[in-house]
Amino acid sequence: MLKKTKVVVAIMLCLALIATVVGCGGQDTKQDAANTSQLSGNITAVGSTALQPLAEQAANQFMAKNPNVKVVVQGGGSGTGLTQVAQGAADIGNSDIFAEEKSGIDTAQLVDHQICVVGMAAVVNPAITVDNLTKQQLIDIFTGKTTNWKSVGGPDQKIVLVNRPKASGTRATFKKYALGGAEEAAGIEEDSSGTVRKIIKETPGAIGYLALSYLDGSVKPVSMDGVAPTKDNITTGKYTVWAYMHSYTKGQPGGALDAFIKYMLSDDVQKTIVPELGYIPETEMKITRDVSGNVKNK
Repeated sequence: MLKKTKVVVAIMLCLALIATVVGCGGQDTKQDAANTSQLSGNITAVGSTALQPLAEQAANQFMAKNPNVKVVVQGGGSGTGLTQVAQGAADIGNSDIFAEEKSGIDTAQLVDHQICVVGMAAVVNPAITVDNLTKQQLIDIFTGKTTNWKSVGGPDQKIVLVNRPKASGTRATFKKYALGGAEEAAGIEEDSSGTVRKIIKETPGAIGYLALSYLDGSVKPVSMDGVAPTKDNITTGKYTVWAYMHSYTKGQPGGALDAFIKYMLSDDVQKTIVPELGYIPETEMKITRDVSGNVKNK
């Protein structure tokens, strides 16, 4: 009888211990949920329109997971983003270029969060029959030396240039790697990538340039020196007109801002939104490129 009593007591003690452990686990889970719900604040991201579609979609998903956080994403160009984050007028400065490439920016106070990579290409009105241009032909077109499509194997039609303002990181990248630094001639100037696409689509003879994330079939990308602006050609370095997509913060981020930056770099974004929208995860690049344009294999 004594042995049975001892067995019963031992069983009861075990059950009590299990209940305590389970209870503690439940409390931890509730505490984690409470911590998540406590994440709050307002975040403003300004700058690159090339990065804007990705930033907007990531922001929407992040806010759905964190209802007490509001993330506002605006364009304006890379130069504007860098200036505003440096001045403290924005929490994030999105940029297609390194901060060091923008004059008047105190880069020592900025922290670079490289989100992904995006290719950029010359794009033409879909009625233009030209599919490939040499680098020199691109330079001649965008500097105003070549003014008719028949000069490069196209129809007898006037070339209409669609340019970006000087604050545009897309312009800086295209100028550096497609035009060899040559200055563009005057043309239609528009800041928004979406509007540039619309103008090229609707304007006979138009040519401009866009991040590949904006290609939706309404305009036609053009190869350069016989190399198409594809993911494989970009990751291996065969196609050279591409840029890192940077999200700069003024100092190390904390709180909701830190959580949002980490979310942009998480698998939720990098393995779904990034490839779906035409960007390239940096982990898939087989090369790296520094601020001076020097390329080396990883």
